[in-house]
Amino acid sequence: MKKILRTVMLGLAGAVFLTACTRDEIPAKAKDPLPNTLILDWNLVALEAAGGINYQLPLQGSRINAMVHIAMHDALNAIDPVYEQYTFKGDNRKASLEAAAAAAAHGVLSASFPEKRKMLDSMLSVSLKSVGNSEKKDAGLEIGKAAAAAILALRADDAANADPVGPVAETEMPGMYRPVPPFNFLFAPQWKTMKLFALEKHDQFLPPPPPALNSAEYANAFNEVKRIGRAHSESRTAAQSAYAKFWYEFSEIGWNRVARIGVKNKDLGLMATARVFALLNMALADSYSSGWHSKYHYNFWRPYSAIRLADTDGNELTDSDINWEPAEPTPPAQDYPSTHSVLGNAGATVLSELLGNNMPFVMNSSTAVDKTSYRQFNNFLDAANENADSRVMAGIHFRFASEAGQKMGNKIGEWVVNNYCRPAK
Repeated sequence: MKKILRTVMLGLAGAVFLTACTRDEIPAKAKDPLPNTLILDWNLVALEAAGGINYQLPLQGSRINAMVHIAMHDALNAIDPVYEQYTFKGDNRKASLEAAAAAAAHGVLSASFPEKRKMLDSMLSVSLKSVGNSEKKDAGLEIGKAAAAAILALRADDAANADPVGPVAETEMPGMYRPVPPFNFLFAPQWKTMKLFALEKHDQFLPPPPPALNSAEYANAFNEVKRIGRAHSESRTAAQSAYAKFWYEFSEIGWNRVARIGVKNKDLGLMATARVFALLNMALADSYSSGWHSKYHYNFWRPYSAIRLADTDGNELTDSDINWEPAEPTPPAQDYPSTHSVLGNAGATVLSELLGNNMPFVMNSSTAVDKTSYRQFNNFLDAANENADSRVMAGIHFRFASEAGQKMGNKIGEWVVNNYCRPAK
């Protein structure tokens, strides 16, 4: 299969990578005539089941999204084998595609949110309204249930439901993580060894160490976030404050929204859309796992601690400020790398490779100051650049943590697309 290579420049990350697309990755509309509405609908149902605008399932939510979309993808390709299946290897060419996809999503979500069963049953009924009662429908429901069971069985022992509150090791060593108020714990320590969806190992794309505390590079990043990331900073513009809040929402919410916009703009059919969401959410889930592993590996302090304890870092170019506060609350996890940036670039890379990186789009955010406001981007990677920069504007990451996260995310996104759900031979 001939590959068309194109070069994509990354602004903030300062990286250049080659994106490979093939003519056959997205079937022509004539070969994929069914609308993608079913995939988009169940993507939103998954968000609603997880809490909707009150969503509070970081990490865990990305795992559930990945399972939902893998099950839908596998069920569809058991009937119409356009792409390689992930775990479920069933085969029934006479089953209903719509019934299979809906039953697959319903099966995963019902197991994940049993308390939402009534809402999920109602959504399944809506999805099946256009599918007449027939052997084809029954076969589709059977395929969907089997696909859901397959991914649930594969993830049954991944410890996702372990206690998400972990202890913080006491330390006096400069550069090591300390708790940042109001949190006195580390969130979801089990995620550093969470079973992976696509990567071969957690340290597959481990970034190099952060700059030495006594280096000029560290001092430059320190002084930048101290100046521009502080609460009520006079150096941060109104626009920078706005996008610090805009991108503050959990990454799996934002990048699934971007994907919904992208596949609509591209006018993809059912099969191609199922693949996009399966690969995207596998990449996002593994970005959390791999990013968490890297955070624990380096255990680097957040700007809050670094700035307040700067008189201990051995760097003459940094000065302490015991009253310094970040513009936005600091999550209870280590600084390096910025996992928000890992997810952002992993998501943007997957979407760029599958949809192209020349698609202008507008989007809103659940954490925007004005919930009716929208931001416009030239392409997915431009959005990822602003996403990474927002963490510095928010005062919760050093610039080098965001840049390391972006480079890591690029590699994860490329790996997932190149190794999973490829066009069937």
